[in-house]
Amino acid sequence: MLLSVTGEIFELKAELNNEKKEKRKEAVKKVIAAMTVGKDVSSLFPDVVNCMQTDNLELKKLVYLYLMNYAKSQPDMAIMAVNSFVKDCEDPNPLIRALAVRTMGCIRVDKITEYLCEPLRKCLKDEDPYVRKTAAVCVAKLHDINAQMVEDQGFLDSLRDLIADSNPMVVANAVAALSEISESHPNSNLLDLNPQNINKLLTALNECTEWGQIFILDCLSNYNPKDEREAQSICERVTPRLSHANSAVVLSAVKVLMKFLELLPKDSDYYNTLLKKLSPPLVTLLSGEPEVQYVALRNINLIVQKRPEILKQEIKVFFVKYNDPIYVKLEKLDIMIRLASHANIAQVLAELKEYATEVDVDFVRKAVRAIGRCAIKVEQSAERCVSTLLDLIQTKVNYVVQEAIVVIRDIFRKYPNKYESIIATLCENLDSLDEPDARAAMIWIVGEYAERIDNADELLESFLEGFHDESTQVQLTLLTAIVKLFLKKPSETQELVQQVLSLATQDSDNPDLRDRGYIYWRLLSTDPVTAKEVVLSEKPLISEETDLIEPTLLDELICHIGSLASVYHKPPNAFVEGSHGIHHNCILMLIVYNTGHYCPSGDLLGDLLNLDLGPPVNVPQGSSMQIGAVDLLGGGLDSLLGGDLGGGVGGSPAVGQNFIPSSVPNTFAPSPTPAALSSGLNDLFELSSGMSIATGGYVASKTVSITGHYVHMFYCLYFFCCVFSFGVIPTTPLAMHTPLMPSQSIDISLPLNTIGPVMKMDPLNNLQVAVKNNIDVFYFSTLIPLSVFFVEDGKMERQVFLATWKDIPNENELQYQIKDCHLNADTVSGKLQNNNIYTIAKRNVEGQDMLYQSLKLTNGIWILAELRIQPGNPNYTLSLKCRAPEVSQYVYQMYDAILKN
Repeated sequence: MLLSVTGEIFELKAELNNEKKEKRKEAVKKVIAAMTVGKDVSSLFPDVVNCMQTDNLELKKLVYLYLMNYAKSQPDMAIMAVNSFVKDCEDPNPLIRALAVRTMGCIRVDKITEYLCEPLRKCLKDEDPYVRKTAAVCVAKLHDINAQMVEDQGFLDSLRDLIADSNPMVVANAVAALSEISESHPNSNLLDLNPQNINKLLTALNECTEWGQIFILDCLSNYNPKDEREAQSICERVTPRLSHANSAVVLSAVKVLMKFLELLPKDSDYYNTLLKKLSPPLVTLLSGEPEVQYVALRNINLIVQKRPEILKQEIKVFFVKYNDPIYVKLEKLDIMIRLASHANIAQVLAELKEYATEVDVDFVRKAVRAIGRCAIKVEQSAERCVSTLLDLIQTKVNYVVQEAIVVIRDIFRKYPNKYESIIATLCENLDSLDEPDARAAMIWIVGEYAERIDNADELLESFLEGFHDESTQVQLTLLTAIVKLFLKKPSETQELVQQVLSLATQDSDNPDLRDRGYIYWRLLSTDPVTAKEVVLSEKPLISEETDLIEPTLLDELICHIGSLASVYHKPPNAFVEGSHGIHHNCILMLIVYNTGHYCPSGDLLGDLLNLDLGPPVNVPQGSSMQIGAVDLLGGGLDSLLGGDLGGGVGGSPAVGQNFIPSSVPNTFAPSPTPAALSSGLNDLFELSSGMSIATGGYVASKTVSITGHYVHMFYCLYFFCCVFSFGVIPTTPLAMHTPLMPSQSIDISLPLNTIGPVMKMDPLNNLQVAVKNNIDVFYFSTLIPLSVFFVEDGKMERQVFLATWKDIPNENELQYQIKDCHLNADTVSGKLQNNNIYTIAKRNVEGQDMLYQSLKLTNGIWILAELRIQPGNPNYTLSLKCRAPEVSQYVYQMYDAILKN
């Protein structure tokens, strides 16, 4: 907001130049007040700078505050203040000297930094410690502006000298400045930590302020003692900080001790004593405000994972209080599980059972999950945990029952064939399960123990009724469970397994589900013994705790106790941008060949012809993958897929069919990261396409010409159109039954129809296509002439044409010019009719031929046209009316192309 030049600015200007000091001070206060509320008072810069020449400390502070705010926007004027800074740095009053050097560091203007070097050098050696500690921080700020100048001027050496200063606050600020600078120079070893410097830091630790102590403790945590004796000596001098009132100091001290514990022998008395000393301060942190408690709990979570023995006797401290916020409750619950042991499991389970009756749904769910984790962690308590879970299931509280079933599945995986007697109780609650996790868990239990459940087939069949409405997780689990049931009871469930495989492979659009369905089908159709070995194989027991932080990351986070990293449980470079900031992972796409070789992707594969990967594998034209004749399902894949490649897009070849060369691995799977680059296709093969209308209908036919560039052969499994505005999909899958050799070309005609899903593209006639082969899935796009979608019944009756033309709003009418066309009206009408654009009426008005025409698209959209032809004039005027005016541009393009072709 700008102030009026003739108003407030003028008055302030006059007051700033008043001879009376009090008036000037009041004027500067008004300027600062205006600046604080966002008003622009930068025009008063010269007048405010003139007020620097004063002995009044309050006025000087106000002027310096103004300078810091406006110096960056007024760098030329800021130079006016340099002389005042230099003068103030030699003022007898140490407060003014410190104020001057602090302000110098805050004015981030390159032009004046060089003028500030000499005053800063003097302040670093000032006799007053307050000035020296302020100057130390100023060096770090100056380094952020111009690092090279700070190094050239020797300020880093001056900072190192200050570590030996007699004043503890100077030492603390020097350490803080060097630590901040070293973050941008990780390999510079600016602090030069050695036993002599460490001794100086420990001496200053007892006397400096709490924030100074934090700086020094953080610095100590980066030091590596040369032996056990030195580590113990440092720990003894740091331990008193554990009783400090500031929680940040306590956590910094804990960080140092946690790191140095690694260097102490675990069987020593001092090691055990130190562990006992670490417990009380951590417990004390939990008596603070909820926010402090949360930070403490997040840090304790790390400490307990590293050294659970520190708090093993303090589990009651982590019992939840009724008035704890939910975020504190959840953290306490997590730590309780980590501290659970055979000695305290009875107490823990009693607490958890109580928590499961709370009103907070999230907390109850976590409590039920915690009971399951206790069972997995403490084997002796498993039976008691299962009994507790059964009691909770009897409460019939829906979300409790569902969470209990999920954790019971995990208990079954940890202790197989031990608690199957409770399955009947679980099955009683089958109808109440509506969450995907719970449904998937129950299905897994039924499939895993199908031989012990008399009506297992009925239970699983009940889930099949709404198969397509289930989540992917439930569908995959149900597919596997029914296959398990079939392998255990083949004679009773053949129809059921065929039904689920049909649903998974024919009727599903989910590639994961289809792939798993085809794998099971091939296994069952070829080798039942292998199928049993794969599907019913003995599963590894789940680990005791699956949510532990990875040890290397845990060690790193321990070094960051007391910082945001310990709260997020992420390393700093995961959320802080800077010199060690976020490192974006680059994905190297690899294409794996059937020979076992791979090459990195440049623009997908680069020029594969230049790679020396050895001679190509010679595969006979007639070779095929032969599959055994045993077929548990009676008809094999043929019974499902009708002897073709499948019942829809992405179908799979039938068993026994010559569908893939023997050099391609049997367990073919596409790359999980398809190369979404149209140019990448050219590295493997040349692809050109044409579009034509199939006779006798509206179905288009796409002709694809493919030339191989690959060093070995590739095999095109299928081709499908992904997305198009008019719902184009293949009528039948595209299949190449012979491998395409290098430099070989093949023309394939693919019938298309327009009954697929519709998605509006830009442009409208853009068709996105995918080609899948034994190498990868490749994507490209092509523009289709809109005339392909002009249908044969697009001729309107005259009365309907007239009524429709009037009914379509005038703003939907668009006009275009067709230039350089030398045809008469009859020829134009004939050419257009050959492309399904029909002339409804023809009139001659004032020497102009007027053609009124209609056409219809496959999606039911009508387009009405008026074409004006002036004999002797090669330019025609085309007026188009349509309820979807965005189509008109593409219709005009087709008029232009048809008439000029």
